[in-house]
Amino acid sequence: MTMELDHIAYTPTTGVRRTRETPLMVASDENLAGYGRLVDDPAACEIEIVRWPAQGWRPVDENSGDQGGVTEGLFEFAWRGETLYARNNAVGDSYLFGWSEWPETAAADGPPSRRERALIWRANYHPDGGQMIWPVRGQSFVVPLALPGDDVAPEAFVGFWCDGSRGLYIAPNVWHGAFVPHDDEASFLDRQGRVHARVSVDFPKEFGCYLAVPLGRPPA
Repeated sequence: MTMELDHIAYTPTTGVRRTRETPLMVASDENLAGYGRLVDDPAACEIEIVRWPAQGWRPVDENSGDQGGVTEGLFEFAWRGETLYARNNAVGDSYLFGWSEWPETAAADGPPSRRERALIWRANYHPDGGQMIWPVRGQSFVVPLALPGDDVAPEAFVGFWCDGSRGLYIAPNVWHGAFVPHDDEASFLDRQGRVHARVSVDFPKEFGCYLAVPLGRPPA
């Protein structure tokens, strides 16, 4: 996989030596309630678009504020050395999502090494709409999710282990960290609101830790 990473959208915050490990569970229709759902057919997965909020007592006119539609494209991920990079072609952004070792010592290039966890420095939610990802080659992945609310904390996140046989839909306003592939490289079909608003939490800056996401398969 060749990714153009000429412009990383956000500079990672580093410099801490503490983690908060997420509990990990195998994703199911039952335990994803409130977060989203598993997807069997990506072509049939509709993306919820949230109407632009009113600024005062005057309401947003009907048939307006939700006409941005959706965008889609490949969301490409690659472990290089001990660093996880990604390129979301649906929105034209590149990212450095995390590391498998402390970032000060993690290799930023070269052959990927064996990984037991991912150290995630940032998560976000989309207030304008939902997001669907579909593993185009059936590859497994894990993603940390937390329920809506701006007063989020690291302990609110739960890691969901997805076996790659189904896609994942994340509801509007649900916090999500990186989609972390178990393979060295992975590609997902990504479909989401075209406005692509992001509200973010920076774990090292706000809480003095990284979100540590285990990569082993949890008990069923």
